[in-house]
Amino acid sequence: MSIIKKKTWPELFEAVLSGKKNFDLRLNDFDVNEGDTLILEEYDPKTQEYTGRKIEKKVTFVSKFKLDELFNWPEKEVKEKGIQVISLK
Repeated sequence: MSIIKKKTWPELFEAVLSGKKNFDLRLNDFDVNEGDTLILEEYDPKTQEYTGRKIEKKVTFVSKFKLDELFNWPEKEVKEKGIQVISLK
């Protein structure tokens, strides 16, 4: 089990803190697995500084994909329409 620290913008930090947001969408440039601990550190892009606030969350599910493998959707449509991430309760 690993501990992973990542910066997050204030509005996303608040959504996780309130419980409204229970997922995190990240570039697949680091190793993360179920059971790891993700520490989200609030970062203010206006001041370019960390605020000091942190949230610790347990990773329960990881789904990795590349855009060219994304459910066989045409690349043109993905570029035109984008991707949605839907949180379920």
